Amino acid sequence: MPKLVLKGGSRPPWVGLAAAVWVQIAGGSSYNFSLYSHLLKSVLSLNQQQLTVLGVANDIGESMGLVPGLACNRFPPWVILLFGAFCCFLGYGAIWLAVSRTVPNLPYWLLWITHCIATNSNAWFGTAVLVTNMRNFPLSRGTVAGILKGYVGLSAAVYTVIYSMVLKKSALNLLLFLAIGIPILCLALMYFVRPCTPASSEDPSERAHFLFTQAACVLLAVFLVSTTILDATTTPSDAVGYTLVAIMVILLMSPLAVPIKMTICAKSKKLGPRVDSAEPLASGESDSSQIEPLLTPSSSATNLGSFCENDDSSDVETLLAVGEGAIHKKKRRPKRGEDFKLREAVIKADFWLLWFLYFLGVGPGITILNNLSQIGISLGVNDTTLLLALFSFCNFVGRLGSGVISEHFVRSRMIPRSLWMMFALILMAIAFLLYASALTGTLYVATGLTGISYGVLYSMMVPLASEIFGLKNFGVIFNFMQLGNPIGAVLFSVLLASTLYDNEAAKQGSITCIGQQCFRTTFFILSGVAGLGSIVSMILTVRLRPVYQMLYSGGSFRLPQSSGH
Repeated sequence: MPKLVLKGGSRPPWVGLAAAVWVQIAGGSSYNFSLYSHLLKSVLSLNQQQLTVLGVANDIGESMGLVPGLACNRFPPWVILLFGAFCCFLGYGAIWLAVSRTVPNLPYWLLWITHCIATNSNAWFGTAVLVTNMRNFPLSRGTVAGILKGYVGLSAAVYTVIYSMVLKKSALNLLLFLAIGIPILCLALMYFVRPCTPASSEDPSERAHFLFTQAACVLLAVFLVSTTILDATTTPSDAVGYTLVAIMVILLMSPLAVPIKMTICAKSKKLGPRVDSAEPLASGESDSSQIEPLLTPSSSATNLGSFCENDDSSDVETLLAVGEGAIHKKKRRPKRGEDFKLREAVIKADFWLLWFLYFLGVGPGITILNNLSQIGISLGVNDTTLLLALFSFCNFVGRLGSGVISEHFVRSRMIPRSLWMMFALILMAIAFLLYASALTGTLYVATGLTGISYGVLYSMMVPLASEIFGLKNFGVIFNFMQLGNPIGAVLFSVLLASTLYDNEAAKQGSITCIGQQCFRTTFFILSGVAGLGSIVSMILTVRLRPVYQMLYSGGSFRLPQSSGH
């Protein structure tokens, strides 16, 4: 009998998750805009609105993931990562050429396009690792999304440490690092990010592995914040700086301890008897109950743990259904919790409620992030690297924490994840009021609260979309949701914040606005927007409660019945 070959490999998925951590850090390059925005403004003589429009180009490029979403169902992850590395090299390389004056007088419209291309690499990176790992861990979506999105949230702090300790706060060198370093890293890792045997909830060690990975992530976050504070309050020597960076790299590698430990344990078990589920049983009969899930196509309605496309499997399922008398009518439309195609999802009220909820949260959040440097300067903080590190740390806390908390309550109380998005939006509305007050110390408190809220919104949208609309077309649906990011940036950052800022700066006769009046009106409006988002979230939560009771009754995820797709 020929040996059975399993698509995607039969190894555990933890190697891919460890590699995805590094890809997610690389995919946070758009957070670096505030580190080199002053260089762009001074070298290219840009006003605040022109600079803000370039920041929006970052958001547009990062959120244009429909093409990667479609491609992830047709090509292996390494192809997606390869194209992302090319976009990163081309985009950041062109920006470096313009700022270094190697290519003088680069037209503004071309500079805008290069920013879109540069950060569009993040869409390719994020889609490749997120879709692959959500399918590799189909029964732990909230936890996996929290971990991966948490590392993206930490990327700003990682880049800040590299920028301060290694690149000596040279924005020009940072752009060169982004153009060359990130593509090299992703090319080195793309072999490891690939479909694997889906994780099983029956594995007693899975919870411990997740806890270890989360603990490593928290330890890294604390280290990054401590290092940033140390750099802001002292002047560490080169030796100290390089040592801190080396420790950071070791902490980033810590998730590899899980697959290494599993490999060692697997080798030790080889001394005893074992049964290989991919080989025929001793009696000559194949264990179809173990092989079949690895061969069927991806579908939350049939087998969420499997995701490899098989052109013949749908025909086999149809023949089996006919033989059992199960097919009596034409295919019905999917129900919530089953696999939707994008055209089926966009006609559902839940789809647009989730989209507007996300838009009303990340739009104001990205406005703060894009203008964080100018907000700090207007309120008397000249070195804004600490603000960026604080936002990054709190963004991480929101992403990782919401994944852990929501996973607990969704299994124990069947509470929809959208409830935590409602709390995040209320917190964000309060943060904007603190910004507007401009009282002593409120700048850092408001930045921390905004970072937490922003992280919760990003992290919760991912598993929420997969639970409502399934994993089969998750890539394209998830990336359609992310379009709320650039649209919100255009409306709130360009048309609102930068316009009001430039008007106040013109009154002062300068291109730099100083004082609390620079953003006060913007903060009040954004607070109202976040409050509206919390109302939308409450409506969605009420609508989704029956869905979660169906999916998580009994304390674990239940596979819905097939919709006939």
